Amino acid sequence: MDDPTRKTYRPWEPQRYAQQTHSPLAKLPEGDLVFFLLDTVPHLDLSRFYAYYETETRGAPPFDPAEMVCLLLYAYCVGVFSSRKIALACERNLAFLAIVGDDRPDFRTISDFRKLHLDAFADVFTAVLRLAGAAGLVRLGNLAIDGTKIQGNASRHKAMSYGYMKKEEQRLRAEIDSLLRQAQDTDAAEEAVLGSRRGDELPAELQRRQDRLAVIAAAKERLEAAARLEAEAERQRREEAEAERERTGRKRRGREPAPISETPDDKAQTNFTDPELRIMKTNNKGWDCCGNAQASVDGACQIIVSCDVVDAANDKQQAVPQAQAALANLAEAGLEPPTDATGQPGKIPATLDSGYYSEKAMQDLEELGFDPHAATGRQRHHAPDSAAAGPLPAEATAKEKMAAKLRTPAGKALYARRKAIVEPVFGQIKGARGFRRFLLRGLAKVRGEWRLVCLTHNLLKIWRYGCAPSVG
Repeated sequence: MDDPTRKTYRPWEPQRYAQQTHSPLAKLPEGDLVFFLLDTVPHLDLSRFYAYYETETRGAPPFDPAEMVCLLLYAYCVGVFSSRKIALACERNLAFLAIVGDDRPDFRTISDFRKLHLDAFADVFTAVLRLAGAAGLVRLGNLAIDGTKIQGNASRHKAMSYGYMKKEEQRLRAEIDSLLRQAQDTDAAEEAVLGSRRGDELPAELQRRQDRLAVIAAAKERLEAAARLEAEAERQRREEAEAERERTGRKRRGREPAPISETPDDKAQTNFTDPELRIMKTNNKGWDCCGNAQASVDGACQIIVSCDVVDAANDKQQAVPQAQAALANLAEAGLEPPTDATGQPGKIPATLDSGYYSEKAMQDLEELGFDPHAATGRQRHHAPDSAAAGPLPAEATAKEKMAAKLRTPAGKALYARRKAIVEPVFGQIKGARGFRRFLLRGLAKVRGEWRLVCLTHNLLKIWRYGCAPSVG
């Protein structure tokens, strides 16, 4: 007899549940992301993926590229980036099962497909941008450009400074000379006892040191090449500043700058695990091996228009390449810039922080068809506007003109939107989806991986604005 005072619970029958057939269509919401992707991917142009397999007749039939593309897009949308975790989800997750069914790719197949077709995802990025434009999510009223540091697949403990390399190189050369002398002494002793021998054997410890010496020499060359590029950029910056002073008749303030050196600083570092990325300053750990991930984001619905990863720690040289990439992607996607009152193509407003500002960069942006709004220096919070109102003098510099432009009501309102446009995108990618570290190595692969992350960000925006089920 049941005890009336005992709490009644819903029945739990795990043995019956284990034998039930679960259908993703029956269990998942009608507007789930996976069904949106299953409807969308077949309409994308995937010919570049299929072309790789058309001439290959050996081995078992490969997985359909459309299936693998859909699988990777869904995995990146929901924050599953590891090929092993994707393969595991294909066995246990209903949404993943809706894509792969009973014939599930293993982690090696997933990993190889991603590495093999990273460049082909550039076409998918453009196709998704075209979808976003058709849905009215790209309006080009404010294109915000910014960058964020993302950790590379390399430990900062596998790095070495230029100064330490020089010391290590001297130590290894001394050890190699010592080992060579020991080998010569051993050869002489064995020659006296055993007679002639081949003499071309290389001791294992000598080989190890020579290999290490070659690795350090290559690392030194990378740092020296980077130092030469930085010296050339600094030389160009000084020439532009000197030309501006001569034009305005102003004198240099402060001390004369130190001579430009093409030799790396002793503290300059490179990483042996992924030498194409550099040691950069980060917010939380101080210094780490990172890539500087760039994105140009449209202000209407936070659609990423262009993206890239560079090995430069600062953003000084990235404004123009990002703008050029944005124009190329928009043209390929068939999206036109807004028109003015006369029906002619107008300039695209672009907002950038002070890290991107240089006179030449702003001039180049204007020539490309942009209306740049860039901070000319760090702005203190709640600081009063010290600049006097009124027209600028005729001899005003380009920097002063840009600062005055940002003080106008229209410029202030436009620039104030920058943080609300681009910085939340990095938060959504790094915080919500958990993409804080690249899985691949090498700058080309890292760029492809970042492109995959950005295009799935755009897919999520399209789904949420147009296809996500309403809540409430």
